[in-house]
Amino acid sequence: MSGRAQLMWDEAVTGYDFGRDHPMDPVRLALTRSLVGALGLDREVEVVAAKAAGESTLRLVHREDYIDAVKAASADPAAADMSYGLGTLDDPAFAGMHEVSALIAGQSVGAAEAVWRGDAAHAVNFAGGLHHAMPGAASGFCVYNDAALAIARLLELGAERVAYIDVDVHHGDGVQAAFWEDPRVLTISLHEHPRTLFPQTGWPEETGAGSAEGSAVNVALPAGTGDAGWLRAFHAVVPELLADFRPQVLVTQHGADTHFEDPLAHLAVSLDAQRAVQVACHELAHEYAGGRWVALGGGGYAVVEVVPRSWTHLVGIAAGREVEPETVIPEGWRQEVYARTRQLGPVRMTDGRWPVGWAAWEDGYDPADRLDQAVLATRRAVFPLRGMLA
Repeated sequence: MSGRAQLMWDEAVTGYDFGRDHPMDPVRLALTRSLVGALGLDREVEVVAAKAAGESTLRLVHREDYIDAVKAASADPAAADMSYGLGTLDDPAFAGMHEVSALIAGQSVGAAEAVWRGDAAHAVNFAGGLHHAMPGAASGFCVYNDAALAIARLLELGAERVAYIDVDVHHGDGVQAAFWEDPRVLTISLHEHPRTLFPQTGWPEETGAGSAEGSAVNVALPAGTGDAGWLRAFHAVVPELLADFRPQVLVTQHGADTHFEDPLAHLAVSLDAQRAVQVACHELAHEYAGGRWVALGGGGYAVVEVVPRSWTHLVGIAAGREVEPETVIPEGWRQEVYARTRQLGPVRMTDGRWPVGWAAWEDGYDPADRLDQAVLATRRAVFPLRGMLA
């Protein structure tokens, strides 16, 4: 296995653009790639542009009639079929939608192939993580589910156990749905409680079906959860499950919309806590998956202040050259931010909360604490199904 990490990047992914007033502003991708370069991280990785996912690859997850509907809407946005989730407020149709969505999917599939074949130990596609797309419908700003496609490709290549960790503020419903009855895939999603946030799924009781019962794991966090609670919940659930499942590959989704400045959700997590979870995922990949790690982006709508810094940290961790939190951001990048957005860019790679403190689950359970109640609900729902103590 090569020790060098891959960064999947093709400038054309910035064409994933739902329009001027849509929260999914592709400038977040361009600014992330630029910040990676400004800090010299692109010299520490192999930058690779994979080919777009072909139709046979897309069919590993998506129905043929849905792919046809995306192609039709891509050719004529005015004719988008809303029964497939296309042409809606969340997922407006736009010219070239199929091509750029397939390109993003291709980067994640390429990342999975590189890691499985040993061409790279780690691979990052921060343009990916479009985890809401369903087999037969677009949903939640997501057209093709690149995360599910990457996992499906790993299974096609011979992987017998793939673990997926999703720390986006929204439930990773599309990936869960794709593998609901497949015991080869363990999906773990930590997200804001479905009572208060789209897509209103991801309850602890959603645990998979048939022989895969116990392979879907959902931690539904109370609105307002901050750094200490978020990290406590992650470490109270994820490591034990990975130790039990023994994945051959770890696929992680790092939506930056858990941040306290994100306009579309209600958690209160800092950039520093996001970095701490990225570090933890890297360590878990080495401890339980032979170092094989595919890391994806996801949501994130504070497109200047949060997303570029968060995903640049992710690239640095995967590259083996972590960016220190107190690092001053180059002035040239901040000038680019202003030129592109007329906003002032952040000055340092931290929110001033590093290192982040949290209490381990083993330190005790508070029955009156809503965060602890959420964690216990997940452990009680899933752990016994896997023969583990809740």
